Amino acid sequence: MLAPKTRWQVKHVDQNKVNMIAQALNIAPLVATLLVNRGYHTIEAAQSFLNGKESFHSPFLLDGMDKAIDRIEKAIATGERILVFGDYDADGVSSTAVMLTALQQRGANVDYYIPNRFSEGYGPNENAFRAAKDDGVSLIITVDTGIAALHEAEIAKQLGMDLIITDHHEPGPTLPDAYAIVHPKKPGSTYPFKDLAGVGVAFKVAHALLGRVPNELLDVAAIGTIADLVPLRGENHLIARLGIEQLKRTNRVGLKALCKQCGVSLSDVDEDTIAFMIGPRINAVGRLDCADRAVQLLMTKDEEEAMMLAEQIDEMNRERQQLVNEITEEAIQLVETHYPPENNAVLVVAKENWNVGVIGIVASRLVERFYRPTIVLSIDREKGVAKGSARSIEGFDLFANLSSCRDILPHFGGHPMAAGMTLAIEHIEELRMRLNTAARQQLTDDDFIPITAIDVQCSIDDISLETIEQMNRLSPFGMGNPKPRILLQNVQVDLLRRIGAEQNHMKAVLSANGKTLDAIGFGLGPLTEEISPNARLSVVGELVINEWNHFRKPQLMIQDVAIDEWQLFDIRNMRNVGKIIDSLPKEKRLLIAFRSETAAELQLPVDHTEIVYIRTLEEAKAIDLRKKYVVFLDLPPSQQMMQVLISCSLPERIYALFYQRENHFFSVLPTREHFKWLYAFLRKRSPFDLKRYADDLARSRGWTKETLLFMIQVFHELEFVAIENGIVSLHHHPAKRDLTQSPTYRSKQAQVELENIFLYSSYHQLKRWFEDTKRSLNEEENFHGFETIRNDCS
Repeated sequence: MLAPKTRWQVKHVDQNKVNMIAQALNIAPLVATLLVNRGYHTIEAAQSFLNGKESFHSPFLLDGMDKAIDRIEKAIATGERILVFGDYDADGVSSTAVMLTALQQRGANVDYYIPNRFSEGYGPNENAFRAAKDDGVSLIITVDTGIAALHEAEIAKQLGMDLIITDHHEPGPTLPDAYAIVHPKKPGSTYPFKDLAGVGVAFKVAHALLGRVPNELLDVAAIGTIADLVPLRGENHLIARLGIEQLKRTNRVGLKALCKQCGVSLSDVDEDTIAFMIGPRINAVGRLDCADRAVQLLMTKDEEEAMMLAEQIDEMNRERQQLVNEITEEAIQLVETHYPPENNAVLVVAKENWNVGVIGIVASRLVERFYRPTIVLSIDREKGVAKGSARSIEGFDLFANLSSCRDILPHFGGHPMAAGMTLAIEHIEELRMRLNTAARQQLTDDDFIPITAIDVQCSIDDISLETIEQMNRLSPFGMGNPKPRILLQNVQVDLLRRIGAEQNHMKAVLSANGKTLDAIGFGLGPLTEEISPNARLSVVGELVINEWNHFRKPQLMIQDVAIDEWQLFDIRNMRNVGKIIDSLPKEKRLLIAFRSETAAELQLPVDHTEIVYIRTLEEAKAIDLRKKYVVFLDLPPSQQMMQVLISCSLPERIYALFYQRENHFFSVLPTREHFKWLYAFLRKRSPFDLKRYADDLARSRGWTKETLLFMIQVFHELEFVAIENGIVSLHHHPAKRDLTQSPTYRSKQAQVELENIFLYSSYHQLKRWFEDTKRSLNEEENFHGFETIRNDCS
């Protein structure tokens, strides 16, 4: 067996809807399944989605939009100073650029402000508002922030400034007293799509302000939408899809320069380019310094300035990566030393002077490693506070649980899966205790095993280039619209090997019903040692089209592997078996020996007390092999011993070493013709002097001396001959007896059969012996012989 790394959850689908959509749109059932699973339940909805004919909702369906636009129009008409107040992440920077561009297109007197993460923290703040008032600002428009700015809204009123809040973060129980709030999740809102990113809300304001869909802003809107990990469905999917197309032909010199710095051609830009190249670089600016340079990059029209900014931002991203790695190592050490996951349902780690700009990434890294809701806090001892970022797992709503701790969290905000906060240092332990208590009440043991959501189970027969091309029409993929993940169950492995410079990747060829599929598992190279020959795999992964030398064929990118049946690993002729045994998990492995000398002779790198020695059938009955990786170190004394051991159950794995210091004194049992010839010889040459002529006789027949002596001993036990002082004399009229009446013959016969089964058999013969023997033990006619054993096992 091979357990998967995660819990596999295959989505269930209405097959009638699948068949209806597949037939009507002439698409593969696999693709129709994906559409239904993602909410497209009618032919019309599926067709509109596939053909890219979805459209944006009217921005005026957003509550507060009318009032906000009227106030902005008035400010533009009278030349009032407007300040766009943004945030320092990729969504906030994108939101700022979108709002700023739309206002500039309308001729507004506008500037922007993004707070410094380190000196001001997240969101609007009183000092920034007062400075804006001093600069003559009369209207502040927040983007991607502000829904929790209760105090700052009051300050704006006191200063005589109007505040329009545009945001998408979870609203708290009390909303700010602002001039207008534009928020898709605002209580009482009937807007058809609730999951817009901050830049999506800013885009809707721009739509309303310009009186048209501002397609020229979609490239920037796509960056914030994809980077902020909002669900890519509905309007978000539309923004991302159209935005990627706009990005491929963008006129923004800053984006062109940044793509060039990433080594990406604009024509090759896709959602992964944004998620893993553009987004992280824009985020890096606000994580290490003021985010103004990121806004400047998106807004500049000067190519030389754009290239300079892109180079600076790229360098900051490299610095950010190094910083993340260093803090992650420190955080892991803290967890393993002080807050082991087995005792902590929620991980809360804190240290002085951790960079608050990257601790959100560190929290994500810890979730990936330990799969626990995680809060990473940076302590400012001088101010007596800790600033933190949190990331969660499925089933634990961070925002809801942090909301229950509002009395010790003066500032926090976020989503069910991510949040940011500030609290007093003395409340860190209280927060840890409360969240752990809540998690233990809300989560089960299974909730701490990562989930792999699987879109569809299919067969290799279902996979073709055309099917994959149809699947790709669902892109761009991301949160809420992940790359389709398929499950292939019980497929044969035709080829399996390690690849890569460090041999850390896995290449396989899978087959079923005569069809094959190439597969690659990045980072899964070590798994090849855990997959036995001819094992039938269940594989989870993503389908891609592999192009090489103008030849295209389907390929599966393996993410997880499982084997449901027991496995046999043949290590009888392998070197370094100690290394193999040492690699097995201690909680699983069971080392079994039948001879007390075996451990010393093998010189294994394990504690000898770990080896279980079995000498009698009663001792064999007491051993439970279930759910174990059993290593048979040496040869059992009999088949019956092995039958008793596996009578309860075959283990998950058997590692067959069957070490024997030296083979039995000969490996082939003499035939009856051999015995017949020797008897005829003795009739002519009796008495025969074994001491003088045994070597010559054995050599003349091509036997070993041990074989000759064995045959003489059998004759002696059958009373065919007498032996005295090495002289063999034939009895002239012995009773007729069968060779099997000789104890020595029977012992040797059993030994040879034992060696043939366990030592000299092929892999397939050995595996078949275990399976046939186990099957026979389960059959009715053999039940009574093992009834006691089986009762002991149940």
